[in-house]
Amino acid sequence: MKKITLVASTIAFVLSCGAMAKLPADQVARLGADLTPLGAEKAGNADGSIPAWDGGIKAAPAGYKVGDHHPDPFSGDKVLFTIDKSNVNQYKALLSPGQIRLFESYPDSYKMHVYQTRRTASFPQYVYDATKKIASTAELVEGGNGIVNAAIGIPFPVPQNGLEAIWNHLLRYRGVAASRNGGQVAPTASGDFVTIGFDEQIMFKYSAPDATVDALQKENILFRFKQAVTTPARLAGTALLVHETMDQIKTPRQAWTYNTGQRRVRRAPNVAYDAPGTASDGLRTTDDFDMFNGSPNRYDWKLVGKQELLIPYNSYKMHSKDVKYADLIKPGHINPEYVRWEKHRVWVVEASLKQGTSHVYGKRVFFIDEDSWQIHVADLYDNRGELYRVAVAHGLNYYEVPTHWSTLEVYHDLNTRRYLAIGLDNEDKMYDFGVKLTDNDFTPAALRREGTR
Repeated sequence: MKKITLVASTIAFVLSCGAMAKLPADQVARLGADLTPLGAEKAGNADGSIPAWDGGIKAAPAGYKVGDHHPDPFSGDKVLFTIDKSNVNQYKALLSPGQIRLFESYPDSYKMHVYQTRRTASFPQYVYDATKKIASTAELVEGGNGIVNAAIGIPFPVPQNGLEAIWNHLLRYRGVAASRNGGQVAPTASGDFVTIGFDEQIMFKYSAPDATVDALQKENILFRFKQAVTTPARLAGTALLVHETMDQIKTPRQAWTYNTGQRRVRRAPNVAYDAPGTASDGLRTTDDFDMFNGSPNRYDWKLVGKQELLIPYNSYKMHSKDVKYADLIKPGHINPEYVRWEKHRVWVVEASLKQGTSHVYGKRVFFIDEDSWQIHVADLYDNRGELYRVAVAHGLNYYEVPTHWSTLEVYHDLNTRRYLAIGLDNEDKMYDFGVKLTDNDFTPAALRREGTR
């Protein structure tokens, strides 16, 4: 049985407060003191295998220029140890049930190379300042299906419940805008694959330096997202537009699709929850994207506590332009030789399907990096209580921003023994975090132009 505990210095506070209580001044004062500016424990762990956070990556490596694939600052690091079928039982305390199942499913090929832990997550100072400012004002709307009195920062750096923790993931800083090109693959059991190419644009209204509580609540938009399929030819031109709202009680998510066959834009209220993801071959749900997105209202959320877990981190080797998709994509799982695993502290959040609602996942367990609020591992259970899928986000610091975000997300379907890999960018141009986008780039008319380019 894994030892999962709440942070000792906050447990009394958590137990003594109501579920929607605002953070008191003495807890806010801990941000930047014994806690990092975003609420992680600043200190290392007892045996030193997790170091203290010292600010994360503060500058890009020498020779890097914006537009490059990000060179590995730690290319000289050696593997500390490797976990495979012969010794996995020794490390079960550092693995989720889903991760253990992957060793059982692919005993002859699945393994983990574990490296030195480097707490590289870093963010702009204005995000840290905003987090401290809103920590005492941010609130969930009734039922937790929205947020008020928050802008820019992490709203609940010392979470009191599972809903607050998942909203931290939803609102984590990923830059102000980004344009990204890349692809996804859904290999067959034998490893054959066709790359689905995407052009995507996203504008994070919540994260803009000039965002204010009043303006966000008036407009009620967290972000705007647009996606167009570029390859293969049979799918090219299919496009999606999403306006994600801040208070989903006031206005639910708005979505539109463009279909090349019909050559028209249509409202798409079904782009949510467990509707199949775009061109995913049925291997992920809509709300799997980014490890979890959208309304949390179909689940009851529980903050289980915090534990140490092996998660994919500083995934620069996997991200390299010198790696081809064929090098990464192998039968059953991605090539473990390109994956860097590190021990980090994670928040454990359990979502259980509410009575009277429906979803293909009866339970979801999320493992959220304390330094960035990025979900790095998700164990997904069906309605019989059996493990169904295991999702893994391979993260790194995009140090030109800076932000910690995934470079590749992998969704393992345990029943079909297949997986979906989203975000392949090795053979494409790098994300552009300096792109200038406006609201006019995210209208239904703009979606139609995107689909017919």
